[in-house]
Amino acid sequence: MPGRRSSGGTTGTSGATVPPARITIAEIAREAGVSAPTVSKVLNGRDEVAPETRARVEELLKRHNYLRRRARPKKTVGLVDLVIREVDGLWAGEVMQGVQGEVAGLDAEVVVTVTHATTAGPLRWLDNLAKRGSDGIILAVTDLTPAQRKRVDSLGIPLAVVDPVGSPDAAVPSVGATNWQGGMAATQHLIDLGHRRIGILQGHEDVLCARARLDGYRAALEGAGIEVDPALQQPGDFYYTTGFSGMRDLLALADPPTAVFASSDLMALGAYEAIRQAGLRVATDVSIVGFDDVPNAAWASPPLTTVRQPLREMAALAARIVLQGADTVLPGGMLRMELATHLIVRESTGPAPGMSTT
Repeated sequence: MPGRRSSGGTTGTSGATVPPARITIAEIAREAGVSAPTVSKVLNGRDEVAPETRARVEELLKRHNYLRRRARPKKTVGLVDLVIREVDGLWAGEVMQGVQGEVAGLDAEVVVTVTHATTAGPLRWLDNLAKRGSDGIILAVTDLTPAQRKRVDSLGIPLAVVDPVGSPDAAVPSVGATNWQGGMAATQHLIDLGHRRIGILQGHEDVLCARARLDGYRAALEGAGIEVDPALQQPGDFYYTTGFSGMRDLLALADPPTAVFASSDLMALGAYEAIRQAGLRVATDVSIVGFDDVPNAAWASPPLTTVRQPLREMAALAARIVLQGADTVLPGGMLRMELATHLIVRESTGPAPGMSTT
């Protein structure tokens, strides 16, 4: 009849000895009164387990003759999980290269999880993360549901965020850029060239960096005494298609803008195509400023004026935080670091139509 597993084998009908069923980590955890991840940490020699708990688990593993898998060679640091909204953009490529470059120097590895712009659904990626014993999580322009955050907290895995979706969690280290200053610098550059009808192609409205860039745009206009016209503000999502459609809608206005600040370089390149299809020229008829300074910005025709944010450096800093600890990496007990943005002037901006070039 059913009962506790025996440590010895049984004899089958043929007389052969049948090996005992292997006890599972979940069963060991139930008997020890701990979680399965705690048993996994004991098996993997992780440090963050209380001595009395470790002793209780070890005794049960020995009692049940638990067969341990051969240990893999121990890495200098371990494994980092990068959780990112999308991977089909140039922005994502820069972030992944920043993380990869940093962890490679520390003999660690990276696993990438793509959320596809949603945090709903099962906790499968967190289950996988727990099984492989990740040493850190980096969230890039994505967020955790309350259930996911609770699970991460229970696992005790260090977490850092690149470009938080909402307001930065006061308890979680985060890395961003000076997006407000960048948006203001981009718009001020266009104002200095004599433009007064200046549009904006906005990023995801639910993402903190997009809202900061919009606020910087508005601040520059207000500082110059220029009315902020809602008709010149086009919603978008950082990608080429909304840059194209937003620019097309701006050009269809009765009084279209002579200059546009795009919240990403991909949106700026979409705007290029809309301008071309309208029979107009970038810089001559409509000036464009982007944001990010991805490699394609310098290769565009004409080369794109843009705000450089140090994406690789931001991602690398987040990797150092989870691998070495925020106290080691961030100065003075800080949990939020913003790296400087810089305006890069190229050939996509020029004087407002009718303005003298002298």
